[in-house]
Amino acid sequence: MELAVLNIQGAETGRTVTLPEAVFGIEPKDHAIYLDVKQYLANQRQGTHKAKERAEITGSTKKIKKQKGTGTARAGSIKSPVFRGGGRVFGPRPRNYGFKLNKKVKELARKSALSYKATENNVAVVEAFTFEAPKTKAYIEVLNALKFEGKTLLVLPEYDANVYLSSRNVPKANVVVAADLNTYDILNADKVIFVESAVEKLA
Repeated sequence: MELAVLNIQGAETGRTVTLPEAVFGIEPKDHAIYLDVKQYLANQRQGTHKAKERAEITGSTKKIKKQKGTGTARAGSIKSPVFRGGGRVFGPRPRNYGFKLNKKVKELARKSALSYKATENNVAVVEAFTFEAPKTKAYIEVLNALKFEGKTLLVLPEYDANVYLSSRNVPKANVVVAADLNTYDILNADKVIFVESAVEKLA
């Protein structure tokens, strides 16, 4: 699959880039995508939730009424979960939600997501560019010139502080390095924009 290389004014440069079939032309595997996205979202969870159980509640340990003869259920502690202010039964505890996923499955998921975007014609290639200084307005002008609407994901061959800082305050705009490209970011974007030399990093 060949794509025309655009400049930041939105015009074609006359050059083309061939997208690797091994990355952009495979048969997508939905289950691999599901597992990779599930792991990504699980890793975002802090897991710091905590509720006190009856052993952790502050309160008297005195038996609140006699065992028999009251006509109601027996009760031994005011900290029992059946009373207001008592402990919670099997409440949440701090935990790590992450789980292991094989590298080959993650790689397959990423390629599947890119193949979906290529099939939907939601992949574009632009020539290398940078800014003299971080400026949000400059990044917005680039997106407007390219006529990309919705969520965009710009993939750089290597980290560029000025481009990253310029995009940080732009709603629905995300910038990543090719080495950090993940399935979730690909699927979450309406348009995936590759800097020309970043395509080679994916092969």
